[in-house]
Parts: sequence; structure tokens; C-alpha cells
Amino acid sequence: MTMIEGSASSRLASTVARILAQREGEFAVIGLGRSGVAVSKLLHVAGVAVYASDATNSASIESAALVLQADGVVTDSGTHNLDRISRASVVVVSPGVPPSAAPLRVAREAGIPIVSEVEIALRLQPALRYIATTGTNGKTTTTALIGHLLRSLGYDAMDVGNIGTPVSEVGLLRVPPVWASLEMSSFQLHDTPGLLPDVGVLTTLSPDHLDRYPNVEAYYADKRLLFANASVASQWVSTADNADVDSMIAGVVGHHARFSTLRTDVDAYFDHDSGMLHVLGAPLVARERLLLTGDHNVANALAALLAVMLADRVHRSPAARMQLADAIATFRALPNRLEPVADRLGVLWLNDSKATNIASTQVALAGMQRPTIVLLGGRHKGAPYTALLPELARTAKAVLAFGEAGPLIVQDLASALSGRVSVELLTDATLADVVARARVLAVAGDVVLLSPACSSYDMFRDYEDRGRQFASLARHDT
Repeated sequence: MTMIEGSASSRLASTVARILAQREGEFAVIGLGRSGVAVSKLLHVAGVAVYASDATNSASIESAALVLQADGVVTDSGTHNLDRISRASVVVVSPGVPPSAAPLRVAREAGIPIVSEVEIALRLQPALRYIATTGTNGKTTTTALIGHLLRSLGYDAMDVGNIGTPVSEVGLLRVPPVWASLEMSSFQLHDTPGLLPDVGVLTTLSPDHLDRYPNVEAYYADKRLLFANASVASQWVSTADNADVDSMIAGVVGHHARFSTLRTDVDAYFDHDSGMLHVLGAPLVARERLLLTGDHNVANALAALLAVMLADRVHRSPAARMQLADAIATFRALPNRLEPVADRLGVLWLNDSKATNIASTQVALAGMQRPTIVLLGGRHKGAPYTALLPELARTAKAVLAFGEAGPLIVQDLASALSGRVSVELLTDATLADVVARARVLAVAGDVVLLSPACSSYDMFRDYEDRGRQFASLARHDT
């Protein structure tokens, strides 16, 4: 991170803080999804004039607009009043709105600050303590683990941000929690200049979202904004097993704690010989007690434990360490993340629908120890599928390619795997067709793994919809 980047973020954060403190003008909220509705309500409660709009006019958007109108917020659904937006004091953008959207273009041309819902929510909740987690893979599980561990220590803590609950909803509670575990996507980081966590966590880095970013450097630049407000007092947690992470944190001021499943010369590590997870100089919990599959989840557990223990000195007491060890052993896999959804006739069905990029699927494949029928496909995100070849050659019995990316997947994999792994293109297939084909191929002892390496938007509402449908089909008898 350069000093220029940090200074630009600081200036933008200061400007927004001043406008918010003085309740200057009108704030324009772009997007009437859950986060847009929540921040509109929070701003309104805080005495700020709000105009909220969404370009779509679905039933859910119109319903959200009516709710806000009942609270006194001016709204538009199906259109944006660009003239009104061009006169706003601040524009608040939802993470799903692309930078090329007309309201954001108008705001940039008018020199209006553009920030995220997270930025506004944190400004309006100065007493909230939070651990912020980002990374290409592992950030959602790590966020959930951190929240789980904080609650095990007796705190009223919430999991917020990209994990699903907007930070603004916390501010609307009659009694808000003391702590929050905050997941930050690259899109949210892009527009959250004032982020200043008690502890910041960087899980992994690899190319992703190349359908939205022009190159991996631009994607990494947004991830780097986690450190925009770094100071000598900052606490950072990051993996020691990723060269791109090493490069990103080089020169970032503050105290750095590292975790690893490959090395032992770090602050938290997995000792393969003893089978113990070590944190801050002492063994904490046996690997066999964890209910999570794969070394990547051991890494997530180490990251969460390290972050929570660094967040406050009292979290490192002998009593707290015992509580954390017991708590980490009760955490179960999140839906759509290597989630076992059926185990019938000796075939294990795993739902890893959240694997929307190549690196996520690599991690999933690395954890497979049985012959695996791999379901790949969806909307292509720009990266080649050839990176999957080593793990597919090791563990795959068959690859079923479907969706818009199906032909590209076959093109990248078929010839290289020829004679070792069958690669089939299921043209115009529904997910039910794909599952039916997997069921024909599977025998006792196999795994059927949905780990698509693609986004879901060609066939489904989102990755959760894809995962739910897969789970339902996997449990079906025929």
C-alpha cells in the first residue's frame, strides 16, 4: 500500500465524516436490496435526508420502496433520478451495483463522495468493536468462526457485512452488540475508506472477479484497502502460505501475526506430528476435535483463533483459551461450503456451491481423498480452468461440465485429462440432468462434489439457490 492510497482514503473518509456529522444535504442511496434499505433507515433515524432508488422494479424492490416511503424516505423504483443524485452530498452504493452504473458515473462527474453502506453504518456506530476479514477464499467461514468464538466468550456478537447481515441493521437494534465479525468483499472495500478494525484479517489471495475487474492487479488493489488506515497500533492477521499475501502486507505498519498449515515458525500453526493447533506459543486444540473438512478449514480456524485472541488481552487468559478450544470444536461447516448434504448407498454428496472461482475449487479438490465426480460450470469469470488439472488428475473420476462455461471447461481440461479422467459436456442441461448423470456414474465409495469454479448467474438466482437445488436433488431417491 502506498502513502498516496492511504492519504486518498483518509481524505475521503474525513469528508464523509464531516458531512455526516453536520447532516449536510441529502444522501442518495443506490440500490434497494437489504443493505440499501437498512442504510436508508439508519440515515433517516439519524436525521439525515435520504433519497433511495433502484433501477429494477421487481416485486421485492417495490415492496422495499413502500416500506421506506412509510418511514418518510423518498424513493424511486425502476429508475434513478440522475438530476437529484447529481446534487446529493454523498452517494451510498450497494456492493452489487457496478462502477459503470449511471448514478455512479453522474456522482463521479459531479465530484460527489461515493461510499458503501458499511462506511455509513460504522460512522454512525462509533462504539462498535469489530474484526474485519477479507481474502479471496475462506473469508466467510473465518468471519463466522470469529463470531462464534466471540459469542463463546460471553459477548453479544453479530456476523455482519458480506456474510449477509448489513452493518446498518446492527445500528437499528434497540440494544446493539459490543462486537461484530465483519466480512468485507473487494467491492465493499473499494468504497469503505474509513475502515479501522480492532483486528484486520487477510485469509488468501488469488485471481477472482475478473468479469468485473480489468485485471488481477485492480482486484488486489481493492483488497489492499483493508490496510488503508494502518497505524503502528494496528493488529493484522494473515496467512504465511500465500506469496501474494506476503507481497501485499510488505511495508504495512502495525503488528502482524501470521498463521500457517505448512510452517511452524509463525504465531498460529498446525503441528502435523502432534495433531495439535498451536496459537500464540502453546498448543490449544487437537485437529481431530474440529468438525471441518480439509486443511483450508484448519487455516480458517487458526486465523479466527488468532484474531479473537489478539483483539483483547483478556481473550488470551488460560480460562479464555479453554473456552475458545471448546468452542472451535463445536463449529460446523456453513451451507454451500463443502457441506455434506447426502450420504446414500455409500456415495457422499458435497455442496460447495460457494466455490465461485478457480482457487476455491482447487481447495475443495485438495481435500478429496476418495474418487470424485466433479460438477463444474456456470458463468465464466475470466480465469482458465487449467489450474485445476493437477488436483483433478489426482482425485477425479469424472468431470461433468455444464452451464455457459461448459465448453470452455471442456476445452481447457479434456485433452490434458484424456485417458485418466472422463470429461463430459452436458449441453443445455439443467442441474437435475447433471445430478442424474452423476448418479449414474457414482458407485459406493465415491464422492459427488458440486464445486463449480464459476458464478451461478447463468442458471440460478445466486450461489445459495444453486446449492439448495443441488442439495434437494442429491437427497432425492431417483
